[in-house]
Amino acid sequence: MFYGGNGYLMILVLFIVASLASMGVKSTFNKYHKVRNTRGLTGAEAAQLMLRNNGLTDVRVERVGGYLSDHYDPRTKTVRLSEPVYDNPSIASVSVACHEVGHALQHANGYAPLSIRTAILPAAQLGSQALWPLFMIGIILSMPQLVTIGIIFFSFSVVFQLVTLPVEFNASARAIQMMGAYDILSNDENAQAKKVLNAAAMTYVAAAAMAVGQLIRMLLLNRGRD
Repeated sequence: MFYGGNGYLMILVLFIVASLASMGVKSTFNKYHKVRNTRGLTGAEAAQLMLRNNGLTDVRVERVGGYLSDHYDPRTKTVRLSEPVYDNPSIASVSVACHEVGHALQHANGYAPLSIRTAILPAAQLGSQALWPLFMIGIILSMPQLVTIGIIFFSFSVVFQLVTLPVEFNASARAIQMMGAYDILSNDENAQAKKVLNAAAMTYVAAAAMAVGQLIRMLLLNRGRD
């Protein structure tokens, strides 16, 4: 029974938690996206200020489409900011932009978890795509080796999600520290920025929990077949 019904229940609960975390970050971002920061800095300007003050003259800041699609690309040394962040002088925009610069600082400083995450990204992407096809084909054709391979591949996705946690929390800590040190935000605004970044961090915690729960369920299903 645990392999079936209870396993599905566990995934359902984790999915609900992940959905609530996603709703939380959107709600918090939208709230502080309406609050203009005292200096009137846009997300792009705050990012460029942080980069200059840290001597990262080889890192570019670019606009990218989408909503909360902001990210740092270590391959091209580019901070990409979504349209609501790039041009907007809100507390939320500056918080997200400085968080992404935090990743650039991690890259420049050789932060080990970021290096690990970047290295396993291809395997993690393959693992998330290959799990169910290999699992189902293995069951249909009675080839347990395929099921095992699928689980092994998916394990890389789980490791990726777990390594992402220190990467994201550390980038937020760097952002908060730098926003205060360079007077990008006032003390009161920094407290509001923490709320934005903490809400975003919960989505990564939920995603990691989902991945771990999915892996446990696959292991139990495989064990139940045996």
